[in-house]
Amino acid sequence: MEWLTDPFEFAFQQRALLGGSLAAIALALVGTWVVIRGMSFLGDALVHGVIPGIALAILFDFSVLVGAALSAVVMILGINLVHRQTTFSEDTGIGLLFVGMLALGVILISRTASYTGSLSSILFGDVLGVTSADIVVTGVILVVTLMASVVLYRPFLVLAFNEQKAQLLGLRPALAHWVLLGLLTAVIVGSFQTVGTLLVFGMLVGPPATAALIVRRLPLMMVTAAIIGVLSVMLGLVLSYHLDTAGSATMALVPIVLFFVVLTLRNLAAVGTR
Repeated sequence: MEWLTDPFEFAFQQRALLGGSLAAIALALVGTWVVIRGMSFLGDALVHGVIPGIALAILFDFSVLVGAALSAVVMILGINLVHRQTTFSEDTGIGLLFVGMLALGVILISRTASYTGSLSSILFGDVLGVTSADIVVTGVILVVTLMASVVLYRPFLVLAFNEQKAQLLGLRPALAHWVLLGLLTAVIVGSFQTVGTLLVFGMLVGPPATAALIVRRLPLMMVTAAIIGVLSVMLGLVLSYHLDTAGSATMALVPIVLFFVVLTLRNLAAVGTR
């Protein structure tokens, strides 16, 4: 039992657990919609798209949350522009902005005095450096995400399976899509301090994908994904403490490993019933 409790005797580990758990729940809620709508590539691109805004915030000493949010908006508008002004699919715009924003972010970060440290913190996070202010911001984002998921459940649900039906029912699918993009941006921005921009994708997709292997009903899928996310944070922090590994990376790896464990067990169970 002490093996599990020892890491959380320190205040910074307790803050890491609380901040990581709040982020994991918010990411699970939005990540469920991302998984069932097949938006994983867009989600991954947005994760990288916030890097230039964070870099500018570091260079000019303003809020990294504001910088990340503005950068994400620019990327979304850029993807939409490419899609509307050309005959290319949306994936083309996503691919272009994916690489472009990541490269621009690294270039901007290279202009800072502490290039290596800043790049490492932005890309891979610093879960043990989570502050009380970070926890408050993440908590606010979680509340907004939860409220939006409840209020807009029906539009999101119909949009996920049939956009034309959503239009016929007067559910304004375009607005629902933009709101979902806004929530996706918010949870990414609110989680990069905890998990890092490159690793947040694992927490965004891993728990919902694993939950989808276990349950079928969407509300239960969200709850299961949230539980998996919180357990991943807890187990990741415990393992990183005892194995002396990077906390954020360990947290992000746990749900990915769990996905393949559940997938293997499900396949073995299916073979056993034949």
